[in-house]
Amino acid sequence: MSAVPPTSVDSPAPPAPAPASSTGSRAARIALVANLVAQIVIIGTGGLVRLTGSGLGCSTWPQCEPGEFTPQLHEASTIHPFVEFGNRTLTGVLTVVALAVAVLVWRQTERPRSVRVLALMPLVGVLLQAVLGGITVLVDLHPAVVGSHMFVSMALVAVSTVLLVRWGQPDGAPRSVVAASTVRLGALLAVLGVAVVALGILTTGAGPHSGDEEVGYRFALDPYLTAKVHALSVWAFTATLVVLVVRLRRGPDRPRRAAAVLLATTLAQAVVGYVQFFTGLPIALVNLHMVAAAVLMAVGTWFLLTMRERTEPTASITAASIAPQG
Repeated sequence: MSAVPPTSVDSPAPPAPAPASSTGSRAARIALVANLVAQIVIIGTGGLVRLTGSGLGCSTWPQCEPGEFTPQLHEASTIHPFVEFGNRTLTGVLTVVALAVAVLVWRQTERPRSVRVLALMPLVGVLLQAVLGGITVLVDLHPAVVGSHMFVSMALVAVSTVLLVRWGQPDGAPRSVVAASTVRLGALLAVLGVAVVALGILTTGAGPHSGDEEVGYRFALDPYLTAKVHALSVWAFTATLVVLVVRLRRGPDRPRRAAAVLLATTLAQAVVGYVQFFTGLPIALVNLHMVAAAVLMAVGTWFLLTMRERTEPTASITAASIAPQG
C-alpha cells in the first residue's frame, strides 16, 4: 500500500512575517507627534518675530551678526535680536526632531517604502525653510519671500499630519468609505483651503506688520479689500464644509466626527479673524490667528484622510501554495 500523501493539515505552517519592532514603532510615533507639534509651534514663534518687528533683529544669516552666532547683551540691546535668535534656535530643535523622524521611520523596514520616503519630507522641508529664512533676512523681509516662508510652513504641517495618520494605518490598499460625490466635495474643500491660506498670506503681506519697524515695503494691495476677499474665501470654505457635514450625518463615524471637529475649528478661527480685524490687529490676536491657521490645516488634512481606510495587506501565500502534492 502506498503511503498517504501529507495533507495541508499535516504540513507545517508557513513562517509568519517578522513582526515590527514595537519599541521602534512607539519611538517613531512619539517623534511623529513631536514633529507635528513643533511644526505648528514654529509658525507661532515665526509670527512673533514678525509681529514684534524683530525680523531683522539679526542682521545676517546664518550668523546673527558678522562674526557672532548669538546676540550680544549690552546697554543698547533691544528685544529684537533675542526674539529672532529664539526662533532660529527652535528651527534647530525642529531639525533634530525631523532627523529623528527620518531615522526612526526609515529603520522600520517592514513598512512600505512609500511611508519611509514620506518620512524624509519634514527634514527636507525644514532645511528648505532654514535657507528661505536666511534669504528673508538678506532681502530685507521682502513680502513675497516672507509669504513663501509661511506657505512652506503650512505645507509642512499638512505633510506631517499625513505622515502621522499614515503611520497608524495598516499597509493594505486604500479604499473610499464615502460616496464618490463626497470625495469630490472633499477635493473642492482642499482647493479652497489652499486659497484661504494664500489669500491670508497676501492679506498679511499688505497689512501693517512687515516684520521690522523700519521696513515699510509691503504688497501694493489695498489691505481692506484684500481682507474682504480673504473673508469671502473663508465663507466659501465654510459653506462647502457645511454641505459635507450634512452629507456625512448618516455616514461612517470617523469622517462624520472629523467633519464636526473641522467645522468647530473653522468657526473658532473665523471668530478670531473678525475680532482681530475690528480691533485694529493686536499682536496677540494676530499671532493666535496664525497658530489657529496651522491647527486648522492639520485638522482639515486629518478630516480628508478619514474618507479613506486601509486594511491589512492580503497574505501572499495562497491555499494553492500549501495544497497536497501528488
